[in-house]
Order: sequence, then structure tokens, then C-alpha cells
Amino acid sequence: MNETIQHLLNHRSIRKFKGHQLDEKTIETLIQAAQAASTSSYQQAYAIIGVEDEELKRQLVDVASGQQYVAENSYFFVFCMDYHKHTLAAELAGGDVSRTIETTEALVVGAVDAGLAAQNLVVAAESLGYGTVYIGSLRNDARRVSELLHLPDHVVPLFGVAVGLPDQQPGKKPRLPMDAVFHRNTYTDDDTMRELLTQYEESTSSYYGERTGGQRTEGWVKQMAASMHEPKRTYLRDFLKEKQIAKD
Repeated sequence: MNETIQHLLNHRSIRKFKGHQLDEKTIETLIQAAQAASTSSYQQAYAIIGVEDEELKRQLVDVASGQQYVAENSYFFVFCMDYHKHTLAAELAGGDVSRTIETTEALVVGAVDAGLAAQNLVVAAESLGYGTVYIGSLRNDARRVSELLHLPDHVVPLFGVAVGLPDQQPGKKPRLPMDAVFHRNTYTDDDTMRELLTQYEESTSSYYGERTGGQRTEGWVKQMAASMHEPKRTYLRDFLKEKQIAKD
């Protein structure tokens, strides 16, 4: 097993960082790594906002359910779907891309492009000894994030990534059994999947029981049933339309 694979397999989310700031060279290296990621049809349909202002970070903490590590880190990146630059490119070329970027396909492409770039950045950061954590709770109020970061139409904040020197060593959460995510030729039948999920519920229940001293024992199956019972952030459909995205 090589060093790259070891880094990937040792990934865990870090939510407490030491007092440290990334230097400019490291920031640029991480952005270069992000930009090296694959992108659909060379669109590069994402933007990365580096949040350096401390007051701005604090305001993002309020959006992110009070998660202090949004502000207390070495650097905070916000990944966005970005088709604004494509509208400018079309203007320069005397064309029009508005119908294309209003489609659901464009929404999927932008989200995938941003995710691929972010994961490249995370892997690069962890290879340098930093810890990272994704912040999806910025979507609690994407409008507010958009206002704070002065995002134009066709640019949508998707998630943040906090980077810093780890000041904790949390345990690794057990992942789903490989057979529950890797299917050969066709999707696994429901009876087999139920067996796999039952086993996974037992293993994750044990994990949380040990981690919390028995205060929390529900495993992944019960967690998903509870957390996904009611839809979340349903305002996003309207927000995307306001941003001139996914209007089809």
C-alpha cells in the first residue's frame, strides 16, 4: 500500500484545530491541486472563495448552526457552483449560454465539478499534515452566504472546507460494507442489502456506544431513518431559480 492510499484510508473529519495560519504558498498549492481535478467537458463550473476576514468567518458561523470551527481554523474555503464566468465568456464570444445553464444537467455538472475539486484540495491538504472538515451547513441559509460573499447570479454556494493543524484525533467512523456500495454488473438484491444494513447497524451502534460511553447507541440505519424523515432546506429550489440555475 503506497502513501497516497494510506492518506485516503486514514481520512477523518477534524473539528478542532491548533492556532495556525496557512501561508500563501500553501494556499496556492491547495488551489492548484483543486484545479487539477477532472471537470466535465472542460467547463470548470466552480468557484472557490477563500474566507480570510475574521468577522466574515464569524458571520458564517451563525449560518452554520454555530459550528465554531468555521471560524477557528487555519483557512476556510467556500466551494460554489459557478456559471457566471461562462455568461461572461459567452458575451466575449458574442454568444448566449443562458438556456444551457438553466438546465438540471448544468446543476448536476456544477455540483460534481465542485465536489471533485474540493476532494482534490482535501487530499492535498491531508498529505501535507493538515486536517479538514466539510461544512454542508452553509446551505442552511445559502441566500445569506451569497450576500456575505457578494456572489453574482449563476454562482451558488454549496459547502465549505475548513483546513488546519489537527488538535484532536477522533476515531474513524466505520463505513458501509463494501458490498453495500460496490455492485457488480447489477444492483444488489433487496434481501442481501437488508442483511448488510442490519450488520452495519450493529457495528455502528457499537461504535457510538463506545465513543459516547453508552449515551448514544443508535446506528446508521436508525440515524438515517430519523434524519431523513422530513425534507431539509426545501427553500433551495426557489433560491436556485433566483440565481438563474435549474429553471427547467
